Amino acid sequence: MSQLIPISTPLRGFKDHTAAIWAVAVFPDKRRMLTGSWDKTLRLWDLNTGLMLKKMKGHRIDVTTLAVSRDGRTIASGDENGELIAWHGETGESLITQPIKAHSKYISCLDFSPHGTVLATGSWDDTTTLWNTKTWQPQRNTIKCSDRVRSVRYSPSGQHLAIATNSNIEIYNPSSRRRVTNFKGHTVWNFSLAWTPDGTRLLSGGDVKDPSIREWDTSTWKQVGDPWMGHAGYIYTIAIHPAGTHVASASADNHVRLWRLSDRQSIAIFQHSGVACVTFSMNGKHILSGGGDNMISEWEVPDDTWPEEAPEKSASKVLSPTAEELFIQEISKLNSAADKQIQTLRQQYAGLSEAEGVIRNIINVQLDTAPLRLLNTATGLLCAREVQMRVFEASTEYKELLLHSVKHPDLRTQEHIAEVVATYFRCVMLSHRWGETEPLLHDIQDKVVYRLKAADSLMKLQLFCKIARDAGYHWAWVDTCCIDQKNNVELQKSLNSMFAWYHNSALTVVYLSDVPPSSKSGALAKSAWNTRGWTVPEFLAPKVIRFYQHDWSLYLGDDSPNHKESANIMDELQDATGITACALVTFQPGMRDAREKLQWASTRVTTVPEDVSYSLFGIFGVQLPILYGENKQNALGRLLQEIIARSGDVTALDWVGQPSMFNSCLPANISSYAAPPYTLPSLPEDEIQTVISSLQNTMAAGLASKLYDQLDNMSAPRFANCRLHLPCIVFRVTEVRRRRSPAQGTPFMYGVKADGLRDLLITTEETLIQFTPARRTLHTFFLVRPWDRRLLELPDFADSEQLPFADDEESLGDSSESESPLDDLPSDSPIEQELGDSDSHSRALRLMVRLVQPFSAFLLLQQRGGEYRRIASDHDIIAQVKDVASVHNIMGDVRTLEIL
Repeated sequence: MSQLIPISTPLRGFKDHTAAIWAVAVFPDKRRMLTGSWDKTLRLWDLNTGLMLKKMKGHRIDVTTLAVSRDGRTIASGDENGELIAWHGETGESLITQPIKAHSKYISCLDFSPHGTVLATGSWDDTTTLWNTKTWQPQRNTIKCSDRVRSVRYSPSGQHLAIATNSNIEIYNPSSRRRVTNFKGHTVWNFSLAWTPDGTRLLSGGDVKDPSIREWDTSTWKQVGDPWMGHAGYIYTIAIHPAGTHVASASADNHVRLWRLSDRQSIAIFQHSGVACVTFSMNGKHILSGGGDNMISEWEVPDDTWPEEAPEKSASKVLSPTAEELFIQEISKLNSAADKQIQTLRQQYAGLSEAEGVIRNIINVQLDTAPLRLLNTATGLLCAREVQMRVFEASTEYKELLLHSVKHPDLRTQEHIAEVVATYFRCVMLSHRWGETEPLLHDIQDKVVYRLKAADSLMKLQLFCKIARDAGYHWAWVDTCCIDQKNNVELQKSLNSMFAWYHNSALTVVYLSDVPPSSKSGALAKSAWNTRGWTVPEFLAPKVIRFYQHDWSLYLGDDSPNHKESANIMDELQDATGITACALVTFQPGMRDAREKLQWASTRVTTVPEDVSYSLFGIFGVQLPILYGENKQNALGRLLQEIIARSGDVTALDWVGQPSMFNSCLPANISSYAAPPYTLPSLPEDEIQTVISSLQNTMAAGLASKLYDQLDNMSAPRFANCRLHLPCIVFRVTEVRRRRSPAQGTPFMYGVKADGLRDLLITTEETLIQFTPARRTLHTFFLVRPWDRRLLELPDFADSEQLPFADDEESLGDSSESESPLDDLPSDSPIEQELGDSDSHSRALRLMVRLVQPFSAFLLLQQRGGEYRRIASDHDIIAQVKDVASVHNIMGDVRTLEIL
């Protein structure tokens, strides 16, 4: 025979385990496979699609062996600690409340009796135990063996139980426990056993000093023929082809060998690194092997290995296809048809891979806006994104969707797919106040949440998942355990995405741990939850929200599906937060009304100081680096810098308190925004018109247009290297005199005079240099009015901008009809030009009137390098120009200052 060349490329690989696979079995339904791994888990697989159907957790240490009953209804698995778990063959759920301590040492092997009523377990504690699979109690005494047990196998009839130990091969009558015979077997250790389907032969595999397979006649227990040679290491597993014609063996020499039983010849070699286990598919056409590369490799049995006369070859092909497979098979036939009419028919259907690709792409789009990890509410397991996909692909919804997609490959189908996918992946989010011992990622990873010992925080997690599950949702998310807090990249992505996650959630559950059952209205406002920083975006972002009390009953007994539609609850939340009920229900993120939003967060507290600012990123629609340890002034400074630079909104500079080390124009604490901005008096419209009329046809009217153009051309405020470049109207301070403070220990009060301004008082904790026109100083002080473009009264195009989460289904209407006869005028017509000039002239005069009104100012002190520093005040500085004539002098004092 010519030398065999090892086959190194499998048909496909089954990848999901994270450690060596030490056991594999296929189900009698011919469609599923079970694997056990040193990653402490078992996994169920779909052999048709290659998808992982279920991860089975329960072992606390490496899974070393497994078995599936002949009818496929029961699964058993053993581990390195000697613990045994029984599982339901269909659902993969545990049949016992906790693992059974079956042996004192490593369980090396398992096998079910032919009728599945008994399970045999063999261990390195030199014993074999038989278990009743209904009660999961041991049957009578254990079998004391001669040495470590390596393999146990029932004969096909169940009349014999073969046990391979390090020293001997022992044959027992399992009913009587009587040993029928024992013999040496291999030179040193006996590693593996397998019976032929007719029970006339028993095969055994040896160790590295005798790496052979030996064949034993079960009527005489004598060896038949010579040892089967070819392997060069321990033979861990022997598998028999379902038809009894071939044998597969897995060895420590990194090879799987295929043997022909009739002549004991090795007819194919498959190269698999670290291989430890092997089995045949139920139809016998494929070999499945697992090992140290953490995957199952599927190998095709070469056609030329089958004898032409073997009737088993055709018999082994018999496999009952599903309706879906029959449909796909028919589509495949159409692919190769020559008839043009048939080819036209084929074009009406999509290929399976094409349909799978379309669905997968839509899933990817859906999950791109979802959290990275989600809790499966059915299993209680934390699932990464790839696992989420596999769970869906194993669901009935997916299979129905796949079949529908193959039959109807059109745009409407893609819309249907998107709808089904969005529905399946709907997620429930939790908003809560963190307790002292919240479960983190490492506490629940690879564990069933529902089975964990229910301490306070774990009970909260369990009950939240049950509420989500009972509401019909597959997925849930909690900030404590669904984020890897130690992974900076993941943490940053999560915190920057959190507002969108809450907004896209199907439901946000708010848990008020300190609100007792049957509480009356007002308890929500008093809850500690209502003081925390992160809860602000958590109740603004969601579209649907429900509040739960300490015992997980609904707040105020309100069982409506969305508490944002409850007037009572929203009114209470409005009173507690200062946020209008309308904003609570319809909030959209963005820069608009920045000063008001900062006030919402001004009294909130967080455990980590920087989080006060980070929690606002989503509210303002910004994404910035998360830099824990930078200190709260830097975090707030970076946020305010972004708001001012992007929006041009200078109201964020309207605060009282201590200045920030980040920039003196910004506050050190967000609490500086707690007081609402000073409400400036404004002229009624009729008085504005009266003043405008008095200015018409005067020199002031011409100056107003020039000043308007000058201010209109001012650049927007910007930051560079923490320096604020602020466009403003500047008033030089000509006198600073200290006044007596109203009480000892309070800030100093100064009388201040400035060119063009009425005299005013300023209070500050800083000691200012006093000077007068007669006693000058080298220091330069300015009172400045930050330039606010809203005074130009230009149209606010921001109203028509698409917001990040705005409803994009509104129509702009039919623009073909003219709203006014003037719409039909050419753009350069004299009438339109005259109207435009009149409107511009009116706006310029209105600006002149507005500049005469009181305004919020702040005091700047020039530094040696020519830059400026803001002098913080304990009260709002309200300034006012002396008269309209003073406005004329403004033109020379409109500039951009650089502020440190």
